[in-house]
Amino acid sequence: MELPKSLQAKLQQRQANNALRQLPVTKDLVDFASNDYIGFAHSETIFNQTHQYLLDNKIKTNGATGSRLISGNHNLYQVTENFIAEFHQAETALIFNSGYDANVGFFSAVPQRNDIILYDELCHASIRDGIQMSQAKAYKFQHNDTEDLEKLILKFRLSSRAQSRDQPTTDNPQPTTLFIVTESVFSMDGDCPNLQELVALAEKYNAYLVIDEAHALGVCGEQGEGVVQSLALQDKVFARIMTFGKGLGCHGAAVLGSAELKSYLVNFARSFIYTTGLSPHSVATILVAYQHLENEKETIQSLRNNILFFNQLKHHLGLKPLFVYSKSAIQCAIIPGNDKVKSIATLLQQKGFDVKPILSPTVPEGQERLRFCLHSYNSEKEITAVLELLSTLVFD
Repeated sequence: MELPKSLQAKLQQRQANNALRQLPVTKDLVDFASNDYIGFAHSETIFNQTHQYLLDNKIKTNGATGSRLISGNHNLYQVTENFIAEFHQAETALIFNSGYDANVGFFSAVPQRNDIILYDELCHASIRDGIQMSQAKAYKFQHNDTEDLEKLILKFRLSSRAQSRDQPTTDNPQPTTLFIVTESVFSMDGDCPNLQELVALAEKYNAYLVIDEAHALGVCGEQGEGVVQSLALQDKVFARIMTFGKGLGCHGAAVLGSAELKSYLVNFARSFIYTTGLSPHSVATILVAYQHLENEKETIQSLRNNILFFNQLKHHLGLKPLFVYSKSAIQCAIIPGNDKVKSIATLLQQKGFDVKPILSPTVPEGQERLRFCLHSYNSEKEITAVLELLSTLVFD
């Protein structure tokens, strides 16, 4: 059956803008594209130990058999959630099927009518989708700008302290709760907010701070525990969302928080309630990967060394002005225009480097970019070769 004409028109418009998405064909290229920051996704040791764990514990079930509230809550979930909570120094952890499910489930269920959500303008699409599904009012603040955030807080007079000093002039009912939402490492810029300042604002105005740590797990902190914990701020944050499909190299996610929050999500997060649970094999992979994090300091340090080398070399080659400031594994060179950035990415790929272009509308028009993802297993020779090639393509 033919696609409706309205949908055909949208596809044609994407094609006209050179922004039509297509599934890529896997090629044997040097990896500067994947989120497998410390190589866990390709770890034969983790693969074999996961299989052995299932055999040792006589777990021979292929699927969860149902939602976790019906038949899918196998014992391995409790073991893994307890391990995750202890690793992250959190009271509890609740596993979701993916980072997308975790964000949609959390933000659609937790903020209530008359609540206010203030979120960084560059927050991930999964956060935005969850917010859109909630009944709360939401406003974005300028990226990593705590001054702009505080202006919004004062505008809505949500702090109990602020209200006691300056009574509201409006007759409208005051929102009951304020949520501040950000990411510890942003997926498209690779930069980080000042979490100490955000914590201070949350405490000053009695707000609930929620932080997505998808691109920090396995990367930041001595054991890859994430930015929040590396700064000893875990007790100051209402909820952390940890995603496993990136630095941990597997699949799924967890929301870290209080026992009450976990109970609330089990009862009201629709993306948790109305879906089949992860298979025992998936959960066992999460557990084994977390166990490996405790002993991967050298691997994490190798990644940090590569990030430092990349930053030093781009400065040496005169490429620094192209790049968004970042000390994370995500490094982005702004090359405006879908046509131009796709052309340069194609040339890099033809020379053997898997570097992906990020096009509008994924990023705003004029902010199109090449996104370099660095890994512990990239060599200095590979980094040198790809940046020298980029230099010739950009400047010649």
